[in-house]
Amino acid sequence: MKKPTWVIEKERAKRASAAETVWLFGLHAVRDALQNPAREKLRLLVTRNAADRLEDAIAASGMVPEIEDARRFSAPLAPDSVHQGAALEVKPLDWGSFEERCATGPGAPLVVLLDRVTDPHNVGAVLRSAEVFGARAVIAPARHAAPETGALAKTASGALERQPYLRVVNLAEAMESLRKMGYVLLGLDGEAELTLAKGIALAGTRPLGLVLGAEGPGLREKTRETCDHLVRVPAGGAFGSLNVSNAAAVALYAATQRD
Repeated sequence: MKKPTWVIEKERAKRASAAETVWLFGLHAVRDALQNPAREKLRLLVTRNAADRLEDAIAASGMVPEIEDARRFSAPLAPDSVHQGAALEVKPLDWGSFEERCATGPGAPLVVLLDRVTDPHNVGAVLRSAEVFGARAVIAPARHAAPETGALAKTASGALERQPYLRVVNLAEAMESLRKMGYVLLGLDGEAELTLAKGIALAGTRPLGLVLGAEGPGLREKTRETCDHLVRVPAGGAFGSLNVSNAAAVALYAATQRD
């Protein structure tokens, strides 16, 4: 019997994930990863100065660092990476089942869904806000979304180690699963008639999913159709708009103010 396409894609993604490694860089991101027992750590490259600054975290991790010359730092990073003399090769984090994490995971019954947001700096900033406001997860498609990278981790300022970043095969199907769990899905759209506050009020005390699209194209048609309501962040001026990470922060704050 031939396997369904979705099963084949899921198995392929699982194999790719098992072989994938990520280089984290920067003192903050490396320290948080070293202190995360759930993170599988492979190699640690540090300069003498960075090793001194990370001494406690290195000791706690049990890793043996490779000391690098600051002038010839050999980690395979992009030339413009501000590594601060520290780079750590790791496996991507496994946050477990999407259903279990969203239905019963720690944190408020509040999730953020990102529709093809590919900029790692934007996703990192969203993860940071999601952690601050106690969201249960940030959800994005496995393809056409920012993967777990050093740049994303550095922008997230440690949140990548603590805030679930769940990658799903099909975002619309994940949204339907959330609806079955009782979530109300609010899609942010600058042209929507309903305000964010009114959309949140309509959700009452039910779990809430905030859906945001990439800057420029915004939400895809299928994503828009799968939302329960489209809402906008009211603007005080006639021009200008928030980028996706700022809009996420505003929406997360608003969602936490429900009575």
